[in-house]
Amino acid sequence: MKINKIKKRIFEIIEKSENGDKASLIFDYFIIVLICLNIIAIIIGSIDNFQNIYSKQLLFFEYLSIFIFTVEYILRIWTAPYKYENSKLSYLKYIFSFMAIIDLLAILPFYLPFVTNIDLRYLRIFRLFRLLRILKLNRYNNSLDLVGRVLKNEKDKLIMTIFIMAILLLFASSSMYYIENAVQPDKFTDILSTLWWAVATLTTIGYGDVYPITPIGKILGGIIAILGIGLIALPSGIISSGLIQEVSKSKNNNKTICPHCGKEIEF
Repeated sequence: MKINKIKKRIFEIIEKSENGDKASLIFDYFIIVLICLNIIAIIIGSIDNFQNIYSKQLLFFEYLSIFIFTVEYILRIWTAPYKYENSKLSYLKYIFSFMAIIDLLAILPFYLPFVTNIDLRYLRIFRLFRLLRILKLNRYNNSLDLVGRVLKNEKDKLIMTIFIMAILLLFASSSMYYIENAVQPDKFTDILSTLWWAVATLTTIGYGDVYPITPIGKILGGIIAILGIGLIALPSGIISSGLIQEVSKSKNNNKTICPHCGKEIEF
C-alpha cells in the first residue's frame, strides 16, 4: 500500500543516514544543528540582558523547536514497527527505549502546564529537562553507547570501589565528628553534617568552609586527604582501561582479511 511506502520512507529519513541517503543526511544535520542552537538558546536565555532584548525571538525559537521535536517524536513512534521488525510490541518497545525517553523529556516541560494545575513556580525545575536535548545527539554519535558498555563491563570493579569509598567516608565523618564536635559544635553538629567535610576532603576539593582546628583533627584530615588522592584515581583508572579495551575491540571489528594478499584491511 502507498501509506506503507510513505511510512517506510519516513523511517529511512529520520533514522541515522546510511548508504548515502541524501534526504536522511540532510535531516540528520538539521536535527544536530537544531539541538546545538537549542543549547545555545538555553544558555544565553539565562543572561538577563539577552533575555530582556531577545525574549520574543527566544520564545519563538522555543515554540518552533518544540513543534519540530514533537513531530519527530510522533513520527519515530509511528515508524517503530520498521525499527523492531514489525514486532507486535514495537510501539511500546520504542516508547520505553532510552532515546525515546530522552525525546519525551526534552519536550515535556512545555506541555506540563497544559495538563496540570500545579503552581507553575514548582514546574520551573522541569525546564532543566530542556538540557536533555543535547543527549539526542547520541543518535548520531556512539559516545554514550561506548561509555555504557564500559560501565556495564566494569561494574563489579566500580561497585567495589564505591563500597570502599563509602566505608572510608563513614569512618572519616564519624571520627572527625567525635574529635571536633566539642570545639566546633556549630560546624561539626552531627555525623551527617560532618559527611560534607569528608566528601570535600576525600575528593581533595577542600572548599575551606569547614575544617578541623584540633591537632588530632588536622592529622586525621591530612590522612583522609592523602587517601583520597589514591582512592579517587581508582574509578578513573578502571574507566580509562575499559575505554581503551572497547576502542580496541571496535577497531578490530572494523578490520577484515583480504582474500588475495592475506593482509588486514580497515574499513
